[in-house]
This record gives sequence, C-alpha cells and structure tokens, in this order.
Amino acid sequence: MKTKSTTQIKINVITLGCSKNIVDSEFLLKQLDIAKFEISHNSPSINHDIVIINTCGFINDAKKESIDTIFNVVKAKQKGFVKKIVVMGCLSERYYNELKKDIPEVDEYFGVNKLQNILSFLGEEYKHELVGERLLTTPSHYAYLKISEGCNRKCSFCAIPIIRGKYVSKTIDDLSSEASLLAEKGVKELILIAQDLTYYGADLYKKKKLALLLEKLSEIKGIEWIRLQYAYPTDFPADVLKIMNENEKICKYLDIPFQHINDTLLNSMKRGHSKEYTYNLIKKIRENVKDVALRTSIIVGYPGETNKEFNELIEFVNDVKFDRLGVFEYSHEESTGAYSLVDSVKSSVKRKRAEQIMTLQENISLNRNQTFIGKTLKVLFDRVEGEYLIGRTEYDSPEIDNEVLIKNSKLSKLVGKFCKVKIIQADNFDLYGEIAKK
Repeated sequence: MKTKSTTQIKINVITLGCSKNIVDSEFLLKQLDIAKFEISHNSPSINHDIVIINTCGFINDAKKESIDTIFNVVKAKQKGFVKKIVVMGCLSERYYNELKKDIPEVDEYFGVNKLQNILSFLGEEYKHELVGERLLTTPSHYAYLKISEGCNRKCSFCAIPIIRGKYVSKTIDDLSSEASLLAEKGVKELILIAQDLTYYGADLYKKKKLALLLEKLSEIKGIEWIRLQYAYPTDFPADVLKIMNENEKICKYLDIPFQHINDTLLNSMKRGHSKEYTYNLIKKIRENVKDVALRTSIIVGYPGETNKEFNELIEFVNDVKFDRLGVFEYSHEESTGAYSLVDSVKSSVKRKRAEQIMTLQENISLNRNQTFIGKTLKVLFDRVEGEYLIGRTEYDSPEIDNEVLIKNSKLSKLVGKFCKVKIIQADNFDLYGEIAKK
C-alpha cells in the first residue's frame, strides 16, 4: 500500500492474547512511529485510516475474541470509519487460508514474525537501526522482555509449536542491549517471557544459559526487579535457583505451569515429568529460594480426566498451596497431539471443576495474604484507580496476580516508584496497606 504522505494517516494497533503479543506490537509501533504515522494502541475509537489487529490463536476462547474483534472492525470499515484492515499474529499464522476465504473484507493477513512484510504493505521500509527499540504499551516503569521465540516441547494440548515454530533464543548481548534501552527509558522491572524460559540458550549456546542471562541483566543500572514467567518444569536448571536466592534483583517469584499431577494424564500430555518429579521439584525450589512465591497453571477437563484424576489434582493443589494459580478449561485444538483423543469431559463439567479449583485457591490465597498483616513490604506502584493507589510486591506479576492497595489517590506522584508499605488488611487476592513511616 503505497502512500504519498504518511503524516495524516492514523493507525490503531489492537493487541490480543498474551504478553508475547504485546512485545510484538511494541516493536511494530516503534517502526510506525518513526515512519511518521499517527499511531494509537487499543484505542476505543473506531475512526482510523488503518487498523492492525494482532491476534491470538491458542485456545477456543482466544480465537473467538480475535474473530469477534476482526468482525467489529470490518463493520466499522463498512460504515466508512476504517479504510484498511490488517490482521497479524497467531490466528492468521494458523488459519491464513480459512481467514482469507471467510473474511475477505480484511485487506491483508500476516502470520507471526512478519514485521518487515507488514511495513512493506504500508509502503514503508523496515528500519534495521531500530532493532531492540520498542514503544512501550505498559506503564513506563515495567516491560516484558521476550528472550526467545517458539518452543521445542511436544505437549499434546498445545498449538504454540505449530504456530510459532521451533525454539530460537535471542543472544545474551542482544537482550542486554534491549534491556539497557528499556532502563534508559525508566523501566525498573523486567518481566522475562518465553514459551519456555528454562530452555533458554540450549539451541544457541548448546547449554542452558538462563542463569547467566539473569546475571548479565542484573548488572544493568536502573533495573531493580527481574521476574520469571513461563518456566517449564522438566529438567529445571538448578543454577537458576541459586542466583534467584542470592541476587536481590531477581524477584523471589517463579511462574511454572505444572498443568496436572496424575501420571497417566501427564504422560498423555507429553509433559516429560511425573507426579514424583513434580513434588520433588517444588520441594527443591522452596528449600533453595527463601520465601519464594510459586505461580502455576493447571488444565481441567483434559481427555480421560475422570473424578478420580480430578480429585488427585484437588489434593495436589491443597498439598502444595501455590501462592498464585490459574486454571484453564481444556480446549480441543486441531493438529495437536491430543486432537486424536475423545474430548470426553463435558463443557459444564470442565467449568464446574475450574470453579472448584479456584474456590480452593481463594482460601489458600487468603490464608497466605493474612500472614503479611503487620509486615512491611517493598511495593512498586503501577497506577491510581478511584480512591486507591495500587501496586505490587515482588511476589506478584502485573495483570494476573495480587495487588497492594493504599486508600489515598493523592499519592499519584508515587506511581512508578518503590516504597515500603505496612500491610494492615488482607482479603482473598489483595493486600491493603499504608506508606511505612521512616
């Protein structure tokens, strides 16, 4: 799409799905900004020259959200509010031909990692000198750092390797440069993301190098917190626990999806670890990292999960008492290893099981939170909402975990800063406090 002038062209980028998509959109937004487009991100306005939708195609709910968003923008185009629509990301990578056929109103579809192609379509050249530079869509004090693309695991329920391909690590030097640029812009917290953090470096350096990467990133001036999300349990590198325990910049927080605990289902899921391994790993993590907060994700309703297997999962959650926990209802995805199995658990049963797990987790979380009453914690403040100043401890990732609330919105000057907060009250998923007196 060639244009004589880009100064008047308005582009809205809509990002759906996970934090990895957020990073992809941020790289695109930087390129568009330099190209002198008038850009916005997730704007509620329907009046734009071009709308670019960065989609998710992971599970049914995410696919539905992506499709619904595309149709909403198509309606805006039909009414004359939008001139051109571009769809990118996981959904269009996975269903390119079907989307081209079923929704021809979209001007062009691009799969994953097609930034240069998108810019070319918009009549612009990719600026290689901007490698590593992004336009942040998160609050300016934290950013996601995507350390790799793709995944080599064979989990039977997961479509990510089909969509994103094999695991490709970014170099330590490139990640250090990217993180330094973020720090220069005021970022204080790096949230490391990948489909599998713990495999980092095995493809590039022939040895897992996550611990070394953490060490290098912790040397960057201005970075105070480094957080780990999406660590795979199998063959977990012990040196990561050592640096997490010893380095004050590495948050005592680990997001490690276990998915299930029943050996038969774990084997069918092709997770590569057993029930015994899971319990031993959790014990090892807690023994080696003082006061670590563990977050996990689990799947309910996987094919073959009867009441017996589900009760075993309930017992696991009750035994381990994860600090943070998320539940997914199994989604029967074509082309995955589990697609040949019968989707044997009814949707209503999946929903009921998910609710049962979360009810249990609410009580666990409340008991955990109550142990913080009277304690003073380091808090990074994210925003003001209503009459509350809202932040997080090192035990919480943004958007998905607990928050700390202070009833005084006049303290907005503290957004983006660290403060000591005395906890005075707790509920299921939030802590309430007051700025600690010096």
